[in-house]
Amino acid sequence: LNLLNSVPAPVCPQAFSVVFQKAVVRANPDEVLKQRLSNLIDSITSSIFQYTTRGLFECDKLTYIAQLTFQILLMNKEINPAELDFLLRYPVQPGVTSPVDFLSNHSWGGIKSLCSMEQFRNLDRDIEGSAKRWKKFVESENPEKEKFPQEWKSKSSLQKLCMMRALRPDRMTYAVRDFVEEKLGSKYVIGRSLDFSVSFEESSPATPMFFILSPGVDPLKDVEKHGKKVGYTFDNKNFHNISLGQGQEIIAEQALDLAAKNGHWVILQNIHLVARWLGTLEKLLEQHAYGSHENFRVFVSAEPSSTPEGHIIPQGILESSIKITNEPPTGMHANLHKALDNFTQDTVEMCARENEFKSILFALCYFHAVVAERRKFGPQGWNRSYPFNTGDLTISINVLHNYLEANPKVPYDDLRYLFGEIMYGGHITDDWDRRLCRTYLEEYIKPEMMEGELYLAPGFPLPGNMDYNSYHEYIDNALPAESPYLYGLHPNAEIGFLTQTSEKLFRTVLEMQPRDGGTCEGSGTTREDKVRSLVEDILEKLPEEFNMTELLTRAEEKTPYQVVLLQECERMNFLTQEIRHSLYELNLGLKGELTVTTDMENLQNAIFLDMVPENWNKRAYPSMSGLALWFTDLLARIKELEAWSADFILPSAVWLAGFFNPQSFLTAIMQAMARRNEWPLDSMGLQCDVTKKNREDFSSPPREGAYVHGLYMEGARWDTQTGMIVDARLKELTPPMPVIFIRATPVDKQESKNIYQCPVYKTRERGQTYVWTFNLKTKENSSKWTLAGVALLLQI
Repeated sequence: LNLLNSVPAPVCPQAFSVVFQKAVVRANPDEVLKQRLSNLIDSITSSIFQYTTRGLFECDKLTYIAQLTFQILLMNKEINPAELDFLLRYPVQPGVTSPVDFLSNHSWGGIKSLCSMEQFRNLDRDIEGSAKRWKKFVESENPEKEKFPQEWKSKSSLQKLCMMRALRPDRMTYAVRDFVEEKLGSKYVIGRSLDFSVSFEESSPATPMFFILSPGVDPLKDVEKHGKKVGYTFDNKNFHNISLGQGQEIIAEQALDLAAKNGHWVILQNIHLVARWLGTLEKLLEQHAYGSHENFRVFVSAEPSSTPEGHIIPQGILESSIKITNEPPTGMHANLHKALDNFTQDTVEMCARENEFKSILFALCYFHAVVAERRKFGPQGWNRSYPFNTGDLTISINVLHNYLEANPKVPYDDLRYLFGEIMYGGHITDDWDRRLCRTYLEEYIKPEMMEGELYLAPGFPLPGNMDYNSYHEYIDNALPAESPYLYGLHPNAEIGFLTQTSEKLFRTVLEMQPRDGGTCEGSGTTREDKVRSLVEDILEKLPEEFNMTELLTRAEEKTPYQVVLLQECERMNFLTQEIRHSLYELNLGLKGELTVTTDMENLQNAIFLDMVPENWNKRAYPSMSGLALWFTDLLARIKELEAWSADFILPSAVWLAGFFNPQSFLTAIMQAMARRNEWPLDSMGLQCDVTKKNREDFSSPPREGAYVHGLYMEGARWDTQTGMIVDARLKELTPPMPVIFIRATPVDKQESKNIYQCPVYKTRERGQTYVWTFNLKTKENSSKWTLAGVALLLQI
């Protein structure tokens, strides 16, 4: 029964009760009560797991089973709550420098934080003292399978997870999977989807089957396939398929009435498109749930909503249904086969220009697979997520056929424009994503493809003239193993993607922990005590506001740089006022001197979960940090503004990330030089020269322009010896840039050869955090860095 309390989401009564009862029946009988109870718990746990996970997307399944495992272990007192709290929160000691080359400062901050717990005392000393052994462990391919060095190998499974979170965050999804397997058994981590016929057995007239749709997948094929086996087909007129959203509601109602009387099957597709009719559907399903023909079945499908406001499916439909997800295949191998599956031998033979048509068709299939699968790499893959679909590919092939038939020469430019700007580009809303799409097509579809010299990826040449089945065989035999290289990305992109995935996993599980107001972290302190302590700490460290009246009086010249400084100080005041006011109110609420409002509760929860409160975020700058690191960063920004405002002299090297609005400072550089040289502002651009020096090497600002520091490169690195962009080192995800000298020059005098136009973003989220474009020198073709998603970041 404890198990039921550990299920993180509200249990759906009707469909769930069927699963629960069947699990009780399925449990092995035993005359010994203790063993019988063990069998019941095992059967119920397994059934709940199967019931829940078949309705979850793959990315959420590990989150669910991790939460289930942690809650079971906590209730059985098999794990230490303080250790679990560290694993989920991962508090990092700020401002530390790693003494070893195989761990980042962020990782070392986690190690130092871990060392404050008795069970991990001297971990930092041991890592420094036996650096060679620890380096071998940390840099192994699958460290979660290896033994920890020294006596740390004898630590508990959860303690090893805590250490692994600091040492190799990118391997945490694998480590958690192993942890679940160890504690609950291998059947909880096998990624095999349940056969439809097994789920169908649990359906009934009162229990519809609800398919949660994914792009590019038709789960209803499973229904049709199973229907044929048991005699339910469209031809037999006992299987009704209705696609909603086209005024089909009356027909759907009639079909449900007919099917309930005669024991037919009804498919209602895309019910999310008929929001107003959903209440009627809920009532119809309730009416036909009892007293209908025993063979009557209803299958519904809907797309998941990306926002809470879009959750329009009535609770009654969800509670009574069996939820099932079907997802598209993952990986280049499966996606390339799937792209080719849209065509047949007849397709590859339909054009008179056989060689050209087949080559471009295969290249387009590869392109389609790449753009669809690249989204798994997050913002480094695409700034935004796009619903590319098989229709884009099939229409592109029809366009290709028509153009080849109508033109004596292959019109490469026209084809690339049609595919990249219209067919696929019609989905794209971000200029940098448009450049990426265009670059892929420039690399895959060009005259060299007819000369047998084109490689779609390293080790994967474009195949020659083959029949349809041979292309499938070629994919099986010639396509290299799955890696970021297949997409033009560096292997670090996968490390970054896996790290972000594990961060999201732990953040979600942390937010799902019970909020009972009792003791936390196994330390005897209450949730309120912890929040009160954090509130007092923040209020104590928060500096006084800037005296804007005094600053305005002293800034007599109002130069572009002074204007930027005044704007930044004003914005900082706006933020710190909100922080101070909201924390002061919360303090009174915690003391019982004020009524606790919803806003105060939200603030308290955010502080407890180490999240930046929403009302602070609205007044702040974009950041992906937790509250502790965010506040440390805030204090550093204030200190920088205090130093600058003391004398209004431009700092020797400006911390570009320290601004609310970095664009305003870069614009000020242009304005200052435009005034000095009497140049028109609209004909100027920024010239970016990367120096070989760090911030400490500068004692004064340049005569014109500014030195800026604090930028990082993602997707590649800057080589100070050659003064060029070069390939990143493995596991060095965001190497720091040297100081950059930025000055304004007329646009027509700027270098355009051997240049990569590198976007600058405020955070790793990219997208709307875009700041500027810096032209950086490169010996390689700039397309290489475009495909690798190379960008400069102000925060990591």
